[in-house]
Amino acid sequence: MNLTRYHRAPPYFPLNHEGMHCLRLQGYEAGPSDSLWLGLSHLLPGGGTTLDASSVEKLYVVLEGEVTIATEEGEQVLRKYDSARLAPGERRALKNNTNHPASILLAMPYQSQK
Repeated sequence: MNLTRYHRAPPYFPLNHEGMHCLRLQGYEAGPSDSLWLGLSHLLPGGGTTLDASSVEKLYVVLEGEVTIATEEGEQVLRKYDSARLAPGERRALKNNTNHPASILLAMPYQSQK
């Protein structure tokens, strides 16, 4: 078993993420994982990402607040415990359009390069 305590979760700094604090919960520098990694992102009001895609599937779960996910097909507001799946190559932008912080869990398989 690999245990990561929240207060010791290592931060990571993805490109094109502004007004966000991202923590690695499992995988990469947080410990061993065979197929996927987990991240937790805290979005400040106005924080978010640009419209980008990755080569692998992404699964999101909103844990607190509201997060707007925009794709080329439109926008959806996710609230507490709502989830979304993004296909490989599907472009997305995340945004916190509220005055309250939001938290979102990310589950994502490893890409070819760690």
